[in-house]
Amino acid sequence: MRQIWTEADLEEHWELSGAEKALVEPVNKDLRLGFAIQLKHLELIGRFPRHRGEVPTAVTKFLAEQLGVDFEHSLSRYPWSAGRTLKRHRSIAREHLGFRPASRGDSPTLKEYLLEVVTPNEPRPSAVREEALVWFRTERIEPPSASHIDRIVASALREEEERVFDRIAAAIDEPTRQNLDTMLEPDEQGGSTAFATLRAEPGRPGVDAIHQHADRLETLRELDLPDRVLCTLPSAVVKTYRARAGTEPSSGLRERTDRTRWALLAAYLWCRRREVIDELVDLLLRVTHGMAVRAERKVLLENFRKDSKVRGKRTLCHDLFVSLLENLDNPVRDAISDVTTEETLRRLIAEYEAAGPAFRYEIHSVVRSSYKGHYRRALPRILATLEFRSNNTAHQPLIDAIEVIRSHLGSKKQYYSVDEVPVADVIRSGMQDLLVEEGPDGEYRVNRINYEIAVLEELRKQLRCKEVWVVGADRHRNPDEDLPGDFDERRAACYDVLSLPTSPAEFVARVKGRLRAALVSLNTTIPKNRLVKIANVPQGRIGISPLEAQPEPEQLERLKTEIQARWSNTSLLDVLKETDLRVGFTKCLKTAASRQHLDPVEVQRRLLLCLFGLGTNTGLKRISSSPLGVSYRELRYVRQRHLHKETLREAIIQVVNATFAAREPSIWGDGTTSCASDSKQFGAWDQNLMTEWHVRYGGRGVMIYWHVDRKSTCIYSQLKRCSSSEVASMVEGVLRHCTEMSVERQYVDSHGQSEVAFALTHFLGFDLLPRLKAIAKQKLYLPEKGMVSELANLGPVLRRPIRWDLIEQQYDEMVKYATALREGTADAESILRRFTRNNVKHPTYRALIELGKAMKTIFLCRYLESEDLRREIHEGLNVVENWNSANSFIYFGKGGEFASNRFDDQQISALALHLLQACLVYVNTLMIQSVLETPDWDGRLGERDRRALSPLLYHHVNPYGTFELDLDERIPLAA
Repeated sequence: MRQIWTEADLEEHWELSGAEKALVEPVNKDLRLGFAIQLKHLELIGRFPRHRGEVPTAVTKFLAEQLGVDFEHSLSRYPWSAGRTLKRHRSIAREHLGFRPASRGDSPTLKEYLLEVVTPNEPRPSAVREEALVWFRTERIEPPSASHIDRIVASALREEEERVFDRIAAAIDEPTRQNLDTMLEPDEQGGSTAFATLRAEPGRPGVDAIHQHADRLETLRELDLPDRVLCTLPSAVVKTYRARAGTEPSSGLRERTDRTRWALLAAYLWCRRREVIDELVDLLLRVTHGMAVRAERKVLLENFRKDSKVRGKRTLCHDLFVSLLENLDNPVRDAISDVTTEETLRRLIAEYEAAGPAFRYEIHSVVRSSYKGHYRRALPRILATLEFRSNNTAHQPLIDAIEVIRSHLGSKKQYYSVDEVPVADVIRSGMQDLLVEEGPDGEYRVNRINYEIAVLEELRKQLRCKEVWVVGADRHRNPDEDLPGDFDERRAACYDVLSLPTSPAEFVARVKGRLRAALVSLNTTIPKNRLVKIANVPQGRIGISPLEAQPEPEQLERLKTEIQARWSNTSLLDVLKETDLRVGFTKCLKTAASRQHLDPVEVQRRLLLCLFGLGTNTGLKRISSSPLGVSYRELRYVRQRHLHKETLREAIIQVVNATFAAREPSIWGDGTTSCASDSKQFGAWDQNLMTEWHVRYGGRGVMIYWHVDRKSTCIYSQLKRCSSSEVASMVEGVLRHCTEMSVERQYVDSHGQSEVAFALTHFLGFDLLPRLKAIAKQKLYLPEKGMVSELANLGPVLRRPIRWDLIEQQYDEMVKYATALREGTADAESILRRFTRNNVKHPTYRALIELGKAMKTIFLCRYLESEDLRREIHEGLNVVENWNSANSFIYFGKGGEFASNRFDDQQISALALHLLQACLVYVNTLMIQSVLETPDWDGRLGERDRRALSPLLYHHVNPYGTFELDLDERIPLAA
């Protein structure tokens, strides 16, 4: 049962009706609250509560207020476990609501329903179990025991899997079956298999990586896989089979039955083919970008060595102009000599020229040399392997240019004729003079190598914004596939889910009204606001005084000292173990194999050791070398079979929900709906496509994007490239966290916001609350032209009116994209890649920008007007920064660097770190509550202390393990 209930939720779901109050009224006053809980719990959840602690305190208090009874007294008097009173109350509740206990005949009916409706689209046991409980509630049947439901679910999933395997295996012809079996056989030296080669990551971007990956793609395309069958299966089902085949060694797959082996291999290789195409495109993007970056760096370094840069240009120009004006009667040369020398002026001119066209020519010369001498070898493989397309006729000339280059791959000609290739519609005007040359005969011609470089640069630009896509890819697929295909048929339902009006005019009127009200309110209050000033300077400038420091909490240091005294030097491994014994999150870490022979207790033990080794980055070898009686091979086996992205996320969700359930409202307050998000960079090996060097972080690595609530519980994490969009990560986390928390307010820093983000978050129904670094340069946009005179106090920062006609025209398309984000038809980054500055002409992008300006103006008005809002945002972001600081304490091994080039390994390590830190927060929550429940601490925490109270403490934790020193024991060495 969910533990976080807002006031609106309580009134909607837990309000007792007149009939229910009449049913409860005759019951003994001390037992009324317990009976009301039994009644409402059965109505909402479909079963009775198993124990008193299952019902959140907020729900219990809400019911007690309606009944006018004492909360604690009534709960303590009610017989929660057994007794005639409990049986009678449950019987009355069943009769009133029309429920009945489950019977034997319900099991076949439930299984038939699951096979027909649920299991064809959902392979996860936990999700199928939830659907089974929904079926019981819909049918007004009180469900049987959890173990009985699990058996039905397992039987339905097993039968559905057999059906799918039969379909896939039947669609594979005999030659393909033989090829699949051959892939699992070792090579002549008895070492690697062809299947292991296809699993390999692309490695560091370069020409060799492109050739090797193109070879893998050709091998995959030679297989006649059952595309028609696999395309009709839900992606979640195919990815489940892909994960299962990907975790097993070739020897394990060889031992499978023919049907199972062929089906798993076909699913894996079908997914792998799409992944390899995506990775080839990524290699192309990285190589093309790398050529330009290295060339620019080389040219800048050469210019720096020449020492041609002049310092203090602005001051110099100012003094020069003043001197000229004051000495008009003197010769110009004498006036200039009073300020600087002619040589310095020449250097200024040289510097300007170096930064102008000549600088671009120099960079192009270096790029051309690098491309001609090395990178051009990869072009034939790229063009022969990948098929590029575009849905936009404006980019068809680019596709034509690629075809021209492809058709001349075997030619040795150095120039194209002007009529042979598209130039004006493909190459930007500033680069065309580098391509078109005048030949000896006076005819103009196009330099072939320069043209190839320009086309590759333009291709990279359009691939990044998905104006050009690749046939057979997944992330780089046709962008129309990212949108819900049946949106037109269920348009009204999509608008209803997002709580949006179907009329564009009505939507615009609402936003325009909010914008007008926000501007008028700020204009009225700004003269009296001593902390915010708007300077009347060119372009306007907003000034905000820093927030005053909050008073220091008085009792928190004593609380930390008490925790240190009670639980000094607590092992981090014990924290992980204690959480599992209370929550049971390792039960979520199911094996990817079809069966499990190991003892469950031993599996649990090995799982905890694996999670500790990965979450602290000490590694499985170091853990196995400790005196725990488990080998590296055993830990590695459990890691490969049990630890996957989906299962780890389920375990994290279970720990997070347990933390929400364990919180005492009297200490932590009511459930929050606010969340803060930020990224943290981790060092990583660089022979892969994930690791990037980024100027903001000053080194190579990857980025983990965290979503943390105001009480330091992280609800979602994502491993991303350093150049990835933080806006996309923010949206993805809010929509996909799957915990009981409902995010209504999202705090971000400047990198997590944009005008597109403001527009989309408005459609998705939560407030985006950023802390803007460049607040001084922000502008306010008008709802209409005639309002300037009404907003005299805001004049310096006011800008043009919003173009409402664009919003009305593209309203339906914007809702379609918001629906795609909510339903997850594609990940947020793939969808938002279309809306970047490289695609500024896209009509939906322009409409999103306009709506985003309006929503951002509304936020800025609130931000400038309310000091409480500014403080709330700062406090929320301080929480996530505190979470980032704890990462270094826990992830201490190998210098805190991801020591793997495999993306799957990096992702598992990031999720293990998330899980380990979530367990620390859970145990600390219990520790803090245990201390505060003692009589010595009764009433000692004040408002300041509660505001600053955080369960993310680690001064009492030992993450390194225990150390033993035996002076009598020696290392076996020769004397």
